[in-house]
Amino acid sequence: MTFVVTEDCIRCKYMDCVEVCPVDCFHEGINMLVINPEECIDCGVCEPECPAEAILPDTDDRAEAWLDLNRAYAAQWPTITQKGDRPEDADAWKGVPDKFQEHFDEGAGEGS
Repeated sequence: MTFVVTEDCIRCKYMDCVEVCPVDCFHEGINMLVINPEECIDCGVCEPECPAEAILPDTDDRAEAWLDLNRAYAAQWPTITQKGDRPEDADAWKGVPDKFQEHFDEGAGEGS
């Protein structure tokens, strides 16, 4: 089992999860994070740290569609090991539904 980041992270990117990950499996895109499912050890410490509730175990039916996206972008985006600055408007995007179609950006973030 692994954990995945879902669209609730898009434009929020709080990054609280990054600080607690013991294996540095988070990767940073321009406006969201993903988890490398090959590196995740299923410890679950990241899930409760996410203010946007964007992290789910892959056993959750809502996570299935996000597993391939996490795997694909983890291979492209840089690993992030320290919490960075969240977007200034992150709170305004928290809980906004259906962000993927209009707001997902394939570009890589700065990483660390």
